[in-house]
Amino acid sequence: MRAITQATVGGPEVLELAERPAPQPKSGEVLIRVRAAGVNPVDAAVRGGYYPLLGEPPFVLGWDVSGTVEAVGPGANGFAPGDEVFGMPHFPAEAAAYAEFATSPATEVAHKPAALDHASAAALPLAGLTAWQGLVTSGKLKAGDRVLIHAAAGGVGHLAVQIAKALGAHVVATASPGKVEFVRSLGADEVIDYTSSDFVAVAGQVDLVFDPLGGEHAEKSLKVLRKGGVLVALLDPSEKAKSDAEALGIRLERILVRPDREGLEELGRLATAGKLKVHVAKSFALEDAGAAHAFLATKPRGKVVLAL
Repeated sequence: MRAITQATVGGPEVLELAERPAPQPKSGEVLIRVRAAGVNPVDAAVRGGYYPLLGEPPFVLGWDVSGTVEAVGPGANGFAPGDEVFGMPHFPAEAAAYAEFATSPATEVAHKPAALDHASAAALPLAGLTAWQGLVTSGKLKAGDRVLIHAAAGGVGHLAVQIAKALGAHVVATASPGKVEFVRSLGADEVIDYTSSDFVAVAGQVDLVFDPLGGEHAEKSLKVLRKGGVLVALLDPSEKAKSDAEALGIRLERILVRPDREGLEELGRLATAGKLKVHVAKSFALEDAGAAHAFLATKPRGKVVLAL
């Protein structure tokens, strides 16, 4: 099969198309013929050596996958050859989704909703589950809550806005000037251009902050949270943010996304109901994975995918 490999860490140019043996499904696994693979910031961080989840190269990047079940291993229940599935298998271990075939535990994929094509389905799992687990599992978001979502035009953020709205929350979002209207079109109730306004001054009190930035940014976000509120951080918050949160009576949750079939099914239901649309900024061929990573670095709206 064709796959994208790398012999060293570095820039997008280290990604190379190669021939590799196709994997075989183990007990409890399905073999997926990949139709599309999502490209995420974590992929770029691993490629560059900044986040060594996979150790030293060579390895094959990619966790987001959508495709067709090719074969079913012993004990892999619920799927048959020909079924269309999507998921984020094995994370944070190697899933090797940048390839023509990939394996997944049957418990870590779900049936692809008919409402989503393969590109959209491949763009959804990692970012969508991050948003779902942050807002719902950790954040306990409920109808009527006020939530502040930072970087709301990004891969995770644009899905978080829609999920929060679908759950009945009042959504305040931050974005750069050129992306304000895009975020408003997603259903955000208030959109703050962070380059011209201080969100602390204009956001008002909120029940939950969804913060993909971490570090000192988390300290600032605490200022808009009511006592008893929740700050969900996707990156490590500063030590001061941790101590400030405790002093203020705010729960601070640092989350790492995990495979979750039930979460995938919830996202699928929202997509089927027309309440969740995945914005694919651009699709690239498998052999153009390096160009896809270079494009991702420009911080486009929504998601980037490899279409096979």
